[in-house]
Amino acid sequence: MYDVVVVGAGPSGATAAEDLARSGVKVAMLDRDGRIKPCGGAIPPRLIADFDIPDSQIVAKITTARMISPTGRTVDIPIENGFVGMVDREHFDEFLRNRAASAGAARLTGTYLRIERDQAGTHVLYRDKATGEEMRLTTRLVIGADGARSKVGRTEVPGGDKIPYVLAYHEIIEAPAKTAIYDPERCDVIYDGAISPDFYGWVFPHGTSASVGMGTEVDSVDLKQATADLRAAAGLTDCKTIRREGAPIPLKPLDRWDNGRDVVLAGDAAGVVAPSSGEGIYYAMVGGRVAATAAAACLSSGRVRDLKLARQLFMKEHKMVFRVLASMQNAYYRSDERRERFVSLCHDVDVQRLTFEAYMNKKLVRARPMAHLKIGLKNLAHLTRLIPASRV
Repeated sequence: MYDVVVVGAGPSGATAAEDLARSGVKVAMLDRDGRIKPCGGAIPPRLIADFDIPDSQIVAKITTARMISPTGRTVDIPIENGFVGMVDREHFDEFLRNRAASAGAARLTGTYLRIERDQAGTHVLYRDKATGEEMRLTTRLVIGADGARSKVGRTEVPGGDKIPYVLAYHEIIEAPAKTAIYDPERCDVIYDGAISPDFYGWVFPHGTSASVGMGTEVDSVDLKQATADLRAAAGLTDCKTIRREGAPIPLKPLDRWDNGRDVVLAGDAAGVVAPSSGEGIYYAMVGGRVAATAAAACLSSGRVRDLKLARQLFMKEHKMVFRVLASMQNAYYRSDERRERFVSLCHDVDVQRLTFEAYMNKKLVRARPMAHLKIGLKNLAHLTRLIPASRV
């Protein structure tokens, strides 16, 4: 008998399991073995601090971000007063799982099947990887942290079967030394409809390796060919491919994260990936933490309405950032002309500083109202074409 069973043990599920175990809750963590999510691997300083990530997990420290437009225009944005850490999900996720197990979470490996209920309680059924047998866990609560196509969400939470997502694909390659095109201390973000008609492509260094990939909602796009084209443009065609991975990435937080009874969602299962940027690791871990907080509150009080705390706590801090990023994606990812204007806008020093201050600290910066006003006016001028295309 467990207090909580966490289904899925990526960054969100592992964080939830660790937090609950450290608070004295009897928790089991169920995960499939061997799956590595496609991910650029960027984590901001706030994640490193909030979740106590050791330097040994940081495979690269990025000091510059390069934005590349459809016509090849480049804008290099320095990361002032710090760095963006890069992790390899193959090792980072396992580190988080091991840490949760060390805190006292029971670690189980298998495939989630379904939830059943009877007079004895709520039961999570799964197929054990080692034996192939169907196993049964009895629990008071379930945290569904099993990804964008969450089986828990689809069957247990209203609206959980309607989450919008983009398909992401990347290839982990052996990284070269610094070249005229590739820099091991720089992340490249490619806004080009030939690579992705509605999202972007990326080249993110991971020390001795690198992640090269893209995402799109358009079914007709050949993700592997687009990534091959991206590697060619970055001079990385001849680099050895270590592994290839693909997965859905959600685009919008669900309106509801719990079933009002015994289930609450976290991470990708709840849709908490930032619009525009596609950033997910930080928000997944925050999602795991607030799900653990809600579950602990429900266990303590006996009130199932406390499960709603997960979404309430998350949206209280991050709703405005998600709203702004969604507006940016809707405004600028529609066409190559808009993407060209977006990269042009990134030349502005105020845009650069405010963007990275918000990224590093996960808050909208309100300290420079005149800078916000200037950015707003420039943004309006681009969107209304008051700035001629010849000057973009």
